[in-house]
Amino acid sequence: MSNLEIIIGSQMGSAEYVAEQLAEDLETRSVTCNLHEQPDLSECKGDTWLIVTSTYGAGDYPENLLPFISQLQEQADMSHIKFAVVGIGDSSYDTYNYAAINGAKLLSDKGAQALLPILKIDVLDEALPEDTALAWLPELSEIVSAIY
Repeated sequence: MSNLEIIIGSQMGSAEYVAEQLAEDLETRSVTCNLHEQPDLSECKGDTWLIVTSTYGAGDYPENLLPFISQLQEQADMSHIKFAVVGIGDSSYDTYNYAAINGAKLLSDKGAQALLPILKIDVLDEALPEDTALAWLPELSEIVSAIY
């Protein structure tokens, strides 16, 4: 059975809801998920991560994600981590999905390996964010299952 750490960055709850829907679906695919609503690096035991985050304000990380980002910035080497990122944002802003983009760049700069390109979900699209994420999920699930 595969294991996935799901790290949530959510200011108003939308990213949290999407993460919960993804975790529920992944569990049906024999992927054990550990949800981190107040992420702390010391609690992320697995080396495969899914970050689900919204962008807040002028391209900022959600408040609940800030301590985790600080912890990542202090790390010298994250090459043991494999990750994927789901960003939820509003394309009418010029800082569209900056939290997802900057988080992925931070991890890559620390040596972590991206499993897939960032999934950028636009809240202005007609589809619900969770539906867009669930349609993308089989691709991630296959990669995670192949790792283990």
